[in-house]
Amino acid sequence: MEGKKRYRLLDFLRGVSLVNMVAYHLLYDLVYLFGVRIEWYHGAGAYWWQQLICGSFILFAGASCRLSRNNLKRGAQLLAFGVVLGRVTAFVMPQQQVRFGILHFMGIACLLAGLLRPVLERVMPACGALVALFFFLLTRGVGRGWLGFLGHPLVYLPEGLYQTAFLYPLGFPGPGFFSSDYFPLLPWFFLFLLGFFLWPMVQGMDVLEWPQQPNPISWAGRRTVWIYLAHQPVLYGICWMLERVGVL
Repeated sequence: MEGKKRYRLLDFLRGVSLVNMVAYHLLYDLVYLFGVRIEWYHGAGAYWWQQLICGSFILFAGASCRLSRNNLKRGAQLLAFGVVLGRVTAFVMPQQQVRFGILHFMGIACLLAGLLRPVLERVMPACGALVALFFFLLTRGVGRGWLGFLGHPLVYLPEGLYQTAFLYPLGFPGPGFFSSDYFPLLPWFFLFLLGFFLWPMVQGMDVLEWPQQPNPISWAGRRTVWIYLAHQPVLYGICWMLERVGVL
C-alpha cells in the first residue's frame, strides 16, 4: 500500500487482530511451553478465537491486494519471511516447527493474486464474493479428508491425496506431517479471495476514514508483519523471565 491512500479503518482492524493474536500466543506459550494449566484454552472458545484472528488477517490481506502496487513483490517478501521463520523454528524449537504457516500462505496467496489479478478484476465483485464464500465453506473439511458444509461431509476425498510428502501446501497433509502453525491454500485462499472481492463493495464508505485520530492500535496495524516476526521471541523471553523469578 506504499504511496497510496491509507484507509484508517483497515489499519485499525488489522491492529485489533494483531492485539488478539499477541494475547492468544502469550497464552499458547504459557500452556504449551511453560506448563501453565488454563483449561478453557483447550476448548471450543479458544479454537474459534484463533480461527477468528487468523481469518480476519487473511480477509484483510485479500482486500489489501486491491491496494498494493506490486503483489508479486509483496508475495515474494512474505514467502521469504515464512521460509526463514520455518528454518529458525526447526533449528531453535523443533517441536514447534512452522512448515507452512500464515506467512507461507500469505506469500503464495499474494503471488497467485498478482498473477490472476487481470482475470479476477473482470469478475463482478458480488458474484466473486459469493463464489469465494461458497468454496471456502465447502473446503473447510479438506484437512480432514472431505468436502462439505458446517461440519457435515458430503464427499470424501481420495486417501491417496494424503499419502504424499509434498501436497501439504494445498491442504493435504501426509503421514507424520506437523506444523505448529498451518494454513494451507485450501480452504484459506478462498477467504483471501473473499476479501479481494469485498473490497470494491465497501471502498467508498465513509466509515473507512475512522478513526480520525492516530492511536496505538492503528499504528500497530500498519506494521503487522514486523510485529508478527518479533512478537514470539519477546513473549517467550517474558515468560522465561517470569518463570525464573518464580511467578510461573
